[in-house]
Amino acid sequence: MYVNEKYMRRCLELAKKGIGTTRPNPSVGAVIVHNDKIIGEGFTSAYGGSHAEVNAIHSVKDQELLKEATIYVTLEPCSHFGKTPPCSDLIIEKQIPNVVIGTIDTHSVVAGKGIEKLKKNGCNVVVGVLEEECKLHHKRFFTVQNKNRPYVILKWAETADGFIAPKEKENQAPVWISNEYAKQLVHKWRAEEHAILVGTNTVLADNPKLNVRSWTGNNPVRVVIDRSLKLAANLAVFDESVKTIVITSLDKESIHENLIFEKVNFKKELPKQILEVLSKHKIQSVIVEGGAVTLQSFIKDNLWDEARVFIGNNEFVEGVKAPILNARLEKEEIIINNVLRTYIK
Repeated sequence: MYVNEKYMRRCLELAKKGIGTTRPNPSVGAVIVHNDKIIGEGFTSAYGGSHAEVNAIHSVKDQELLKEATIYVTLEPCSHFGKTPPCSDLIIEKQIPNVVIGTIDTHSVVAGKGIEKLKKNGCNVVVGVLEEECKLHHKRFFTVQNKNRPYVILKWAETADGFIAPKEKENQAPVWISNEYAKQLVHKWRAEEHAILVGTNTVLADNPKLNVRSWTGNNPVRVVIDRSLKLAANLAVFDESVKTIVITSLDKESIHENLIFEKVNFKKELPKQILEVLSKHKIQSVIVEGGAVTLQSFIKDNLWDEARVFIGNNEFVEGVKAPILNARLEKEEIIINNVLRTYIK
């Protein structure tokens, strides 16, 4: 089992390389081993490209070795035709005798069918190696499949005395609580997640761009709550450089493909309706960045999966209080003079 875990950890390392580029497919990692030596590796290509298993198989120089090899994969190989042929068929065609899988794919078109096909064709299949780690890695994909909504990450920074914004500020720009290293990490997260959500007051106070600048990667879809459409058209979030979805209570025609207006009923469960809109747009994950009212509404309605909270070393004395979150602390990290706390529901 130790050997299986060793190679599955390598699969997870590879799988992380595809985060943010493979949607709506999961970012899978695959490793091929012959006589305790890695002879092939791969991870899922950007959407429309090859899956991890295909990339790993094609990376093997001596294809004859595949007949005596073991392929490790974080997620059950697919058994259906999509943008590409089934990965399970290629494994069978190449006569790879051993397949080690991290976790079963819960997608209705797979859900054990890939494993069944492999076994019927003589493959020795082992399932459940580092299963929890693999499920955690594929959390976005599984949330969409099992809960019919995006994976929701709450994110904010608060001062040492528990405020996320000062009482007053001099100009329309963010007041930074976290340090430069934390800021860079936030931009990395933006590149990994599908969308980013803010409320009206945050846009009014900070005029944020909500894009990726301190990292390399795709910009997230911007989601802005603007109930009465009072936000000025010249604000950065409306520059049409990135797909932006405006959640409003009013009828408003969408005249640009990158600026879309979606009407909801603000008198009903707003977070639930927002996630329904995001599901309509096939959004797999969203970072809820603020403000306090928006964050607290997702907490109140229990519509979140993970919270990432920076604690700065400065104090405001008075201002906007940080959201109240009663949840299990998963881990705590030190980032120079900041603390990052991650909570899992």
